[in-house]
Amino acid sequence: MERDVQFIGQSTAFLDAVERASRAAAVRRPVLVIGERGTGKELIAQRLHHLSPRWGEPLITMNCAALPETLIEAELFGHEAGAFTGAVRARAGRFEEADRGTLFLDELGTLSMAAQERLLRAVEYGEIARIGASRPVQVDVRVVAATNADLPRMAEEGRFRADLLDRLSFEVINLPPLRAREGDVYELADYYGRRMASELEWEAWPGFTPGAVAVLEAHAWPGNVRELRNVVERAVYRWGNEHEPIARIVFDPFENPWRLPSAEARPSAAPVADGDVGKPVLPHPPSFSSSPSPSSVPSGAGLRASVEAYERGLLVEALERHRWNQRRAASAIGLTYDQLRHCMKKHRLAEPARTQD
Repeated sequence: MERDVQFIGQSTAFLDAVERASRAAAVRRPVLVIGERGTGKELIAQRLHHLSPRWGEPLITMNCAALPETLIEAELFGHEAGAFTGAVRARAGRFEEADRGTLFLDELGTLSMAAQERLLRAVEYGEIARIGASRPVQVDVRVVAATNADLPRMAEEGRFRADLLDRLSFEVINLPPLRAREGDVYELADYYGRRMASELEWEAWPGFTPGAVAVLEAHAWPGNVRELRNVVERAVYRWGNEHEPIARIVFDPFENPWRLPSAEARPSAAPVADGDVGKPVLPHPPSFSSSPSPSSVPSGAGLRASVEAYERGLLVEALERHRWNQRRAASAIGLTYDQLRHCMKKHRLAEPARTQD
């Protein structure tokens, strides 16, 4: 397969989904791929096509959310000349283009009810009719559809045709989000990091520092693999030093240190890895029933030393109050887990050794 169609990962959940797609590839029936954004739904569709007997025929892709409702039917099924204003010549639709091959319909849940009705007939009977045509056309198309919507619920609410859902769900492949793919974050980060280093013509791949790896693995990855790829490639590009392990990870490229704070502003959720210039700032005031003792601030110390000492006191109290459960302590003082970890490293805080009775 091409470079961008490779599957990287070793987690059981991910390999099970890939194996299910491989088994379904040889069958002509429709397949429904369910997954969050960035989980690789289009890659699964490509696998279903390339491993099928149709691999030498066209693979046509259409994003159902990319067109207005008035044009979707014409795009899918084509139209005759003069069928509507602006139709100066006849045009084949995506179904005719995909004849004998595979049609991948992304964002299926955005289809209008009228388009769903025509799609049902095409899937059920292999028969489509161009808009404005008097006779139908037979096509041999395998349909693979993808969505991140809850189609069964939409069918219950009358927003998606239940009969179409039944027809498309011969096989349903649920792609796991990256947060559920244990061990795959490092594998993917290393893969995309090496690719970016090669693109930048680095002589060697320095890898990531342990702190950067920990930050990557702790992130929730709402954008999944697509987000991880952007984050890793950005980190390599901005680091610019092929001889030192990458230590700085920036999750939010829109983060603006000069943006004026608003009343509704929340603490930044972007973790900071080893060597990051932008340090996480503790919010104020934290919701403690008591404050760190003033004795923790050195007498006669300058402003910077006093702030550092007070910040350290806040961290120690939160950690002790929550028995060194770092996630609970972070939540109590309005930090993310990764920000707390960075602050602990900055102040050289470590969980005290537990004594055995």
